[in-house]
Amino acid sequence: MRKELILLLGMVLLSWATVHSSPERDILGLEPGQGKSFLYIARKLGVPILRFSLQIQRGASDQGRPIYQIEAHVESLTSIRFLYRVNNHFTSIVETETFIPLQFVKVIDQDGLLARRRNYIHTLTFDAANNRVILDKKGEKDKREILLPAGTYDPLSVFARYYLGEGFPLAEEITLSIYDGVRFRDMIFRSKKEAVNSRLYGEVEAVRLESTTSFSSFDDKEGVIRIWYTADRERTPILVELDLPVGSVTFELESVERMS
Repeated sequence: MRKELILLLGMVLLSWATVHSSPERDILGLEPGQGKSFLYIARKLGVPILRFSLQIQRGASDQGRPIYQIEAHVESLTSIRFLYRVNNHFTSIVETETFIPLQFVKVIDQDGLLARRRNYIHTLTFDAANNRVILDKKGEKDKREILLPAGTYDPLSVFARYYLGEGFPLAEEITLSIYDGVRFRDMIFRSKKEAVNSRLYGEVEAVRLESTTSFSSFDDKEGVIRIWYTADRERTPILVELDLPVGSVTFELESVERMS
């Protein structure tokens, strides 16, 4: 179901102060070899139904280039698996200095009464200098070369660019060009500052980001995505809400952990 990818698109807008990374330490305080993880749970009537985790790690490529590796995992919990079973993994590798995407891998495994069965692995290798990406579908012999507009990112590399890198001003619109191996799309996000209750921190001042988008799993009907992050130096993403054609889902931050 495409709502997992829409959730990833939303995670790119988790900062509002203008911040720049340094080679030795980034906005999360990470040094090479360190990482940070965020865990979110979605509930219905108090019952956990979906788990979303996000991990960011600093490291080096096989060629020794400094990189970030961002991993996201969406998993349905026992309570809804007969309706919707999902176990999807997403991994993006980007350059540390520029946040230019190098590779994006999607491992999709889902089915159920409310979802069409999908099981595939796509690997996207980006060539930013030539505005193209090589799409490799596991099980298919031939790879596809796809030309993209300049400044196109995969969902997680956009997250790295705006959260770890340049940031963006409050109360401005931002247009994101995204390609996830299935569809190219432009999304416009708008921001607003407001108080919000969070499961982990209680009531906090937060920035709400909102965008309208279509969901291919629901015949391209439109829905809304909203993200709240704390309006402080930490800029912690605390809530993600999806208004889908069949109902709403809210992911609440449960824990933040440092990895070494």
